[in-house]
Amino acid sequence: RGESGSEPDELSVVVVDAGRGDAYGLIVDRFLGERELVIRPLDPRFAKIKDISAAALMEDGSPVLIFDVDDLIRSVEKLASSSGFRALRRAAGGPEPSRRKRVLVIDDSLTVRELQRKMLGNHGYDVEVAVDGMDGWNAVPAGPFDLVVTDIDMPRMDGIELVSLIRKDAHLKNTPIMIVSYKDREEDRSRGLDAGADYYLTKSTFQDEALIHAVVDMIGEATE
Repeated sequence: RGESGSEPDELSVVVVDAGRGDAYGLIVDRFLGERELVIRPLDPRFAKIKDISAAALMEDGSPVLIFDVDDLIRSVEKLASSSGFRALRRAAGGPEPSRRKRVLVIDDSLTVRELQRKMLGNHGYDVEVAVDGMDGWNAVPAGPFDLVVTDIDMPRMDGIELVSLIRKDAHLKNTPIMIVSYKDREEDRSRGLDAGADYYLTKSTFQDEALIHAVVDMIGEATE
């Protein structure tokens, strides 16, 4: 809903079937109707563009982007599970709110992801989530984040590769990174820290809120 409180009489909605009996409705500006398009792969120099798989040209030469439906569904699920649907209103002339520190949680397990999100959110942190390593790599540049918390074993890109990519990026390399993994061997810990992680925590220690203590040690309390 817009700030004016008015709503259009009709909305254009695209329904995306996510499988497992789930479906999402995405509001779009308008429908253009059916078009026959020649799909062209993206220039490899662009690497992977979030939610986009290819491109095409309209009859008048205008470029259009083709959605990657699987990526799009992952993005919608991430937004929904991270409480991304939130009001942005603030009373005019009111005091500026304290900034909440932002944490990106990356884990392919819904159970673990939600546990971390709720624990951090209950302690005041602004939490976003990513559903695997590639999703996390797409999300990190969209920050900035005060902390990245990532698993190791994930599809498409594991946590070690993700940490290495962040450390090699000139704009992201100073982002604090915590690895949270079921792997508790010393060689696993060394591998994560050698890749560039600042902290390594095993998932078996969640019950004593070691995660919260570690986050506070790394970036301080949730607000500043």
